[in-house]
Amino acid sequence: MGNFKKAILFMHRWLGFISGLVVFVISITGCIYCFQDEIQDSIYSYRKVAVQNKPFLQPSVVQQLCFQTYPDGKITSITYNGPDRPLAIRMAVNKKVMALYFDPYSGKLLYKEVFRSNFFGWIRKVHVNLFLPKEIGKAVSYVSVIIFVVIMITGLVLWWPKRKSDRRRSFTIKWGAKWKRVNYDLHNVLGFYVTAIVLITAISGLSFSLKWVNKGIYNVANLGRSFPSENKVYKSDSTAIGNYAQNEPVINQAYATVRKNSPAANYILILLGAKKSASLLVTAYPVPLEFSFSDHYAFDQYSGKLLNFLPNAQKSAGLKLNNMNYDIHTGQIAGLLGKIVVFLTSLISATLPVTGLIIYLGKKKKPKKKQVGKPLPFKKPVVARPLSFAAEK
Repeated sequence: MGNFKKAILFMHRWLGFISGLVVFVISITGCIYCFQDEIQDSIYSYRKVAVQNKPFLQPSVVQQLCFQTYPDGKITSITYNGPDRPLAIRMAVNKKVMALYFDPYSGKLLYKEVFRSNFFGWIRKVHVNLFLPKEIGKAVSYVSVIIFVVIMITGLVLWWPKRKSDRRRSFTIKWGAKWKRVNYDLHNVLGFYVTAIVLITAISGLSFSLKWVNKGIYNVANLGRSFPSENKVYKSDSTAIGNYAQNEPVINQAYATVRKNSPAANYILILLGAKKSASLLVTAYPVPLEFSFSDHYAFDQYSGKLLNFLPNAQKSAGLKLNNMNYDIHTGQIAGLLGKIVVFLTSLISATLPVTGLIIYLGKKKKPKKKQVGKPLPFKKPVVARPLSFAAEK
């Protein structure tokens, strides 16, 4: 092995020691979280409702239903999840964030819980911040993921066979060999096959935590071109006079506009401004629980005036790609097959630190070979001297 590969091996090994445990935890939790919607749909009955031939409740009506349950609460978002799913409301109550689920047709309260308090909420916390304090956990997580990206690249360099005749053997696992050889192949061969998917999921995951990664994806996809209107922050003006009927709540006006301009939307997220100057933001998605191909709206929260409408067709390539980030990260951008691929990739990623450690420990405990055929050192034979006749007397 040349000096270059020795340096790569040293880097690969010790970076693995540093990040192995964190990578294992992130991979296992990501693997579990991948099918969280499907699993929760099969467990919780409140996540499905009977479809009725009638319109959904207006947002203002939903607000009143929430205040009947928590009079002192503050609503932060209202989500229409499609014709066969409940309305989901996020509400701040006594320093806790509650999730309330209503039948979108009758307004019946189906379920309430502390937001992200269920099992998959716990899994997500571990996946994102390792159950450490938020900022510390995020930092440990994204540093470990960056290290893991480097490990995958260095592993590819170490694995790549020099001779063409060896490449075919390098792509398969020798199941009939001894367990050490099988473990070696599991580490190298499976690591090779998942490298591309790992890099995609890792980079998409890093963009959630690191603004420079998100911005980098945006700039690369846009080939360096800038679109200032896409980054503009729209603010409300409490003195503005809108052109809408004054007897209709602003949130209902906004909802009606979204329904008119995005008729194919089955998933509508309404974010209520926390600050007085904030605008009322609405995002319309075509498919429930998927976050790609969205139309964006901004309304004045006092007058109801439409401040911005950005349909998906008019977005830059960079913004479209960033909007697809979650679906890419979970694999659902490619439907069920995509989720299965990401699930298997996460599972294999969790095994790589384990198989790598076994390889290292196996080399450390390797017994020394006995030297065969080496002559023993010559020793002069000792000859007994006869006793003298005088001594014998």
